[in-house]
Amino acid sequence: MAAELERAYRECQQTTRRAAKNFYYAFLTLPPADRQAIYVVYSFCRYCDDAVDSETSADRQAAALDQLGAALTRCYAGQAETPVFLALADVARRYAIPEQYFREVLAGVESDLTTDRYRDFAELRQYCYRVAAVVGLICLQIFGYRDDRAKDYAIDLGLAMQLTNICRDVKEDWDMGRVYLPQEELAHFGYTEADLAAGICNAAFGELMRFQVRRAREYFARGRELLPYLTPRSRACPAALGGIYGKVLDRIEAADYDVLHRRVQVSTAVKVRVMAQAWLGSIAARPRRP
Repeated sequence: MAAELERAYRECQQTTRRAAKNFYYAFLTLPPADRQAIYVVYSFCRYCDDAVDSETSADRQAAALDQLGAALTRCYAGQAETPVFLALADVARRYAIPEQYFREVLAGVESDLTTDRYRDFAELRQYCYRVAAVVGLICLQIFGYRDDRAKDYAIDLGLAMQLTNICRDVKEDWDMGRVYLPQEELAHFGYTEADLAAGICNAAFGELMRFQVRRAREYFARGRELLPYLTPRSRACPAALGGIYGKVLDRIEAADYDVLHRRVQVSTAVKVRVMAQAWLGSIAARPRRP
């Protein structure tokens, strides 16, 4: 079993290195055991996305999610079968991660099968909580924290990161038939889905995106309050994530909010520099007393 578990962890690490992009550099700042655990969490999320994306019909996608839910039940019952769930069972046990957190991730993936528009920010926030903020709560169990108030800040950081993804991926999401920008806000700024289909990047779109970026930055500001609540060795990871995603927002602003005609990216060199800065800066953060 030890050899099988070791292979499972190694497979999760390979998955993360291949697919994580922004995340992988931040994960490198963690102690080895915690880093391996984070690789498993990332692989579970990737596994859920890939399982659904590999199916071509709504019925088959729903069936894939049902199978994942059943696999998660077996995982927590000590009956894991695949490498990802075998490693996940070990991580969940060692870090006392509630099963409900992973159930929320599955619910977020399922919502992408049934919902492609969001009426207002309240609806969008619920989606972001499930696909991103709850992952922050899972990671918090691995990081270790001093006070339950850390959970609120972990949620804010997760929301900020997902809102950044939404800002960056407007065009890609549209091509997949999805609009994550709230309908209420589209109407408020006078921008229509017909404009989006035509790739129109006018003043209305600029103001709409400026509002989205500002909101993401507000969540990042609250998410940074998480660092002093973490153990010193864990702070650099969320600090690096916040820094890298902050650079994405910088790039969007530098492009005058035109995310319809260019793919906003952050270079590897910038990611490494942000990781180094996060490492140094987070160590200096003063701990908060419970």
